[in-house]
Amino acid sequence: MILEEWIERVIARPVSEAVQRDGRIRRWGYVPEYENRVLRVILLADGETVHNAFFDRSFTRVRK
Repeated sequence: MILEEWIERVIARPVSEAVQRDGRIRRWGYVPEYENRVLRVILLADGETVHNAFFDRSFTRVRK
């Protein structure tokens, strides 16, 4: 289960970010409370609306 506070933390302080061709924004962040796994949050182009969030096993750091 992904907590809303984790999503909000990743949005506010991502360790990495990338913009997709369709304008959606991908942000990644570590969740220490969940074995320090990496949570990927996909935002719509407005930068506020959460489209999706999931733990990303294949995370490799992307330049901001």
